This record gives sequence, C-alpha cells and structure tokens, in this order.
Amino acid sequence: MTGAAFLEIVDGRRGHFRLESGHHSALWLDLDPLFSDPHRVEPFVASLAEAIRPHDVSVICGPLVGGAFLAQLLARALDAQFCFTERVMPAGRDGLYRAQYLLPPALVAGVRGKRVALVDDVMSAGSALRGTHAELLAHGAVPVVVGALLVLGSAGADYFAEKDLPVEAVARDDYEIWFPGACPLCASGKPLEDVVGSSPAS
Repeated sequence: MTGAAFLEIVDGRRGHFRLESGHHSALWLDLDPLFSDPHRVEPFVASLAEAIRPHDVSVICGPLVGGAFLAQLLARALDAQFCFTERVMPAGRDGLYRAQYLLPPALVAGVRGKRVALVDDVMSAGSALRGTHAELLAHGAVPVVVGALLVLGSAGADYFAEKDLPVEAVARDDYEIWFPGACPLCASGKPLEDVVGSSPAS
C-alpha cells in the first residue's frame, strides 16, 4: 500500500508546527478519528499484523493514544498480550525528544523477559516509540520489531535501524522535519503552532 492510500483516511493540514519530538514541520496529521471507523483501518491493521507475525512476539505495546488502539487490535490478531505506555512531559527538560513514555505499574511485570513489538499508528521522528522503547528496556522487556501503519520520512526508522530493530510499515511516504534552529518556516517568520502542548499526561 502507498502512503497516499493511508493519507486518504486521515485529516492533514499545512502550516508551521512544533512536533512532540521538538522538530518543526509543515504538515500535521490529525489522527484522533483514525480508529473511529474500524472498517476503514482494518486492511492496514491486517497487513501490519502479517508483517509482524514472523517476528514471533508475545507482547504488542503501543503509546497512548493511537498506538495503544493499534496495539490492541494487533494483539488480538496475533494472539498476543497487549500493553501500553503513557506520555509524560517532564518540567524543565528542554531540547529534542523531551517526552517520556511510562508503563502503568500494573503492566510492568507482564513485559519482563518477553519479546515485544512496539507499534504506533504513524511514525515520523519516532518520539513516542523511542520513549516506549526506553521504558520497555528499563523493565527487562526484549523489543524485537517496530511497526507502524505509516512511516513518514526516515528519522524514526534510522534511529531504530541503529538499534538493529527492523521497522515494519504498511506504507511509507516522504516527510520533511527540521531542527528548530534550521527551520525555513521560522526563517520566513511564519507563526509556529505547538500541536502537542506541554501539559503532562495523566
């Protein structure tokens, strides 16, 4: 499947956005309605399940919100355990990749020593999956594969390639992100919109 096919079922808008990773971009995808119609997303989920199946995982973990919805669907398809992480934005922490992703305490014991697939609906810079990866490692899990319905650009995929973790994607598409100091939209004076916000996750 192509990135264009996936983008047909999500809403996007152009502008100047600060992403969760801290990078800037000219495109923002509103993924909140993605799982509201299971029939639309089902072919993409089924395709990702078949790509992950050979990795022989026993746990599927995704960051809230969309990654967790996807993880739950994949866990059912692959007869695996489901878990999720929650976002926390630490106060006073600056720079890129500020977000931390934490497992609820009740789920920690269930991942220890298990082969885990980390999944998210869309990965660009990979902030949510990077945070989830670090949290799983901290609790003795064994991440073996990363999956996404759509991979935008190469920043996130390159990070996991350096960790020797394969990235399975239903679709891939080009996507430009910039470091804040090198953003052409900042240089042109275009107003910046923070699409994530700075409030800590509960």
